Amino acid sequence: MDKLCTQIKEIVNNYKQIEERGSMRITVITVGKIKEKYLKMAIDEYAKRLSKYCKLDFIEVADEKTPDNASDIVNEKIKEVEGERIMNNIKKDTYVIALAIEGKELTSEELAKKMDNLGVSGNSNITFVIGGSLGLSKAVMSRADYKLSFSRMTFPHQLMKVILLEQIYRSYRINKNEPYHK
Repeated sequence: MDKLCTQIKEIVNNYKQIEERGSMRITVITVGKIKEKYLKMAIDEYAKRLSKYCKLDFIEVADEKTPDNASDIVNEKIKEVEGERIMNNIKKDTYVIALAIEGKELTSEELAKKMDNLGVSGNSNITFVIGGSLGLSKAVMSRADYKLSFSRMTFPHQLMKVILLEQIYRSYRINKNEPYHK
């Protein structure tokens, strides 16, 4: 019983520390710049909405040009180069969630619970990584603490950033028991 009480106190203290610091710090690392105005507007809107729940940072690393009909070797080299750029921007003390088609699919409620559990367990820095058109390098996938899939379908990585931000926003709304569209 004493052990359970001690664990509960630790969880409450971790949660209080996060609340005192203001909130979680969420970083979204993406490959390539977003050029489409409508996607930029959507990202700006969700960044504004999320500002009341967390500290949000965006890091865009340069993408490599992929030649038409590139060989598997060339594609792997491109992923390695982009992967190095990503790895150079991942902090040591952050919990890394890689978006990958082979990752685990979650419902919105399950993602909300995962994010809440991360915060309660003391992981107040979360980095989401979205790869380029070829995906993520082996190094980035190895560094990931969790691999998340939004679908077995393929989405443009620029659009994935908007979808991710919407789901992070929805997670906060769910965790705060605020209304959200079901």
